[in-house]
Formats: sequence, C-alpha cells, structure tokens
Amino acid sequence: MGRGHKHKTRDKNKGSLPQVPKNLKRDGVDEEFSRELADQADLEAQARANAANQRQSTNRNR
Repeated sequence: MGRGHKHKTRDKNKGSLPQVPKNLKRDGVDEEFSRELADQADLEAQARANAANQRQSTNRNR
C-alpha cells in the first residue's frame, strides 16, 4: 500500500483474505454451445480455443 514498515494497517484481515472467495470463482467455461445453431465463425473459434488449450497443457507439462 505504499506505506513504510513502521505503519501498520488497521485491518488485520486485509493481508490474508483473497479478493474473490474460492467458492465464487469459475473455471471460465459457463456458456452453452449448440452445433445446430453454430455458424462457420463459431466452429473456427472453437477450433482455435481447443488448439490453444492443447498448447497450454503441453507447456505446463514441461
């Protein structure tokens, strides 16, 4: 918070509590997808997202 070492915060919980509680966090996948209603752009975007997920998972395993 830009304060010196001798100044203490008034709230003792401020340093230990997270910004968002764990039970409110989501994994980012919260939309439904229907192939019947999808157009070509939707299918390409889904393919790009899947390829990005594959690259990310292979980079994590290294």
